Amino acid sequence: MDIVHTMTVLLTLGAPPRHPPPRLPPPRPAAFSSSWSCRMKRGPLHPGTFASPADAPRGRGGPLPHPEQRDPLLLAALRAARLRDEESRRPDPLFIDPYAAVLLSLDVAQQTSDYLVSHLMPSEDHYRLTTRYVDEKLEHLISSSDNFRQIVLLTDGMDTRPYRLCWPRMSVVYDVSPGRIFSTSAQQLKGAKISRNCVVFHTPLESPDLQEALCKNGFNGNRPSVWILQGLPLFTSTSLENLLLVVSNLATKGSIFMGEVPHFPDCTAASDLFSKQGWLDKLFFTWGFRVSFDHYENVANDIGLDLAPTWKQHGGVLFVAEQLRFSDAQMESFRMHFERAEEDADEEGFEEL
Repeated sequence: MDIVHTMTVLLTLGAPPRHPPPRLPPPRPAAFSSSWSCRMKRGPLHPGTFASPADAPRGRGGPLPHPEQRDPLLLAALRAARLRDEESRRPDPLFIDPYAAVLLSLDVAQQTSDYLVSHLMPSEDHYRLTTRYVDEKLEHLISSSDNFRQIVLLTDGMDTRPYRLCWPRMSVVYDVSPGRIFSTSAQQLKGAKISRNCVVFHTPLESPDLQEALCKNGFNGNRPSVWILQGLPLFTSTSLENLLLVVSNLATKGSIFMGEVPHFPDCTAASDLFSKQGWLDKLFFTWGFRVSFDHYENVANDIGLDLAPTWKQHGGVLFVAEQLRFSDAQMESFRMHFERAEEDADEEGFEEL
């Protein structure tokens, strides 16, 4: 079953005006509340790791559709962008995203945070922790190994990591996300650039065959890859299984899959965190992955955050998994190699006769 078959029917995006009015920089958001206090154990973020505000485009994409025309996925992606923008403005941010403000049109920037709340998004604190967790893990992985130059971002369509993170030379970043949301994001981010000698390609989540679509975009199943899951709209446990099938087929042995598994209301087998991790462990292993889990509280402690007593679990799970199987492309390469070896052996035997 294709992933898109598990998606619910969504509202279509309204088309932007033909002649959009001039855009102004979004106003500085009002102070927001958070259930943690930022007592950082580690030093401040290194500015060179991220894009600077001067690198961000000036938002020439025009205003977004009216509220009644907006796709629920668009609202969820906008809320995520707002959270990244707010975090970037803190005196001691967990991460810096100079592009998030560009994604917020003037009318959206003036709305309250409650307007952008969606059941598709986790809580503010969970989202900020997950973003920092993924950024840190990803940057450590690509900086400590020359093997990982294929990065697949499974996103909500407004992930700015291709532009705000510093990628090693010759990196190829694949963004897999809802096509309509990505198109809106691309309009807002005109002029944004990825690191030098790197490229970014988009693959629509709605593709009839996601595996084939990634390969057509240049994904090489014979090279190691890193897969990041944050924000991709997965509504059911079946959609996660379908995604694991695609990743398992494409990822070479030793490739890494990490991020956040969302809460699935239909998953009755996972009634609590312990049982959910047990269910996920079996599911990942079925598709050839050895998985480990991280708790949000431990991540917060590692970066020096004091969580308030009001902190609540939201059902998501942070994970890092390693592929133990060979990819389809690797298996095909092995098959062709063995066939050539057999043909050479047959020819040598014939010559001896």
